[in-house]
Amino acid sequence: MPDQPTPEQSAFCARCEAQLGVTFCNKHYLLAALTHASGAKSSLDSNERLEFLGDAVLGFCVCCHLYERFPDWNEGELTTIKSAVVSRQSCFQWAQRFNLAELIQVGKGISLSQELPRSVTANGFEALIAAIYLDQGLSAAEQFLRPLVESRIEEVLKCSVANNFKSALQQISQRDFGQTPTYAVLDQTGPDHAKSFLVAATIGTRRFPSAWGRSKKEAEQHAARLALEILESEGEGTLNSTEENSADHAQGR
Repeated sequence: MPDQPTPEQSAFCARCEAQLGVTFCNKHYLLAALTHASGAKSSLDSNERLEFLGDAVLGFCVCCHLYERFPDWNEGELTTIKSAVVSRQSCFQWAQRFNLAELIQVGKGISLSQELPRSVTANGFEALIAAIYLDQGLSAAEQFLRPLVESRIEEVLKCSVANNFKSALQQISQRDFGQTPTYAVLDQTGPDHAKSFLVAATIGTRRFPSAWGRSKKEAEQHAARLALEILESEGEGTLNSTEENSADHAQGR
């Protein structure tokens, strides 16, 4: 059995519980979830393992919710929404709602005078999900996540990610980078009556992977989807390098 929390740790946990709206039976789960590797004695004392588990718990809860809410949707449609809902960006936004950055314990290597990297707070949120799951079970984790997931699904649907990737990419690009995406035709093949087009999306100086389509419009949608997937996986919103992509990334030729 782990040692009882110190009075200082107990006071910290009480503050965290009030801010999160969750009371833990085993405070050590909460303490571990909020301990970044830079502030831990070893990697096993940090929230890295909890982050790994929390990612799976989040994915499971979202999949169940989508499966129940959209009984007529096929696998591809469900996967598209799920990818957006469980993204690093979503976890970062949820972490912001609870001001998680001010609770995560970091080491001296990370300056407290500066804003924590998005990845640190996003990972901390996933670790928190795992802590709730281990402390109180799947039902409690699902109850904690449900309002967050439902709100995020509505945002994704309004952004038309499932049906209009170009519209979604334009909104995200203008919101996060103040720029409008452009699309370039890199190649085309086939006779006039059955051409295929290779298109890549670009934001600023950054070119994303190219994609094939049976029309320019279809290729642009595929290219926008690839760009969205990359931005969601990165979760950082930085465009500081030019990525040259070739037909090796082509899809749907």
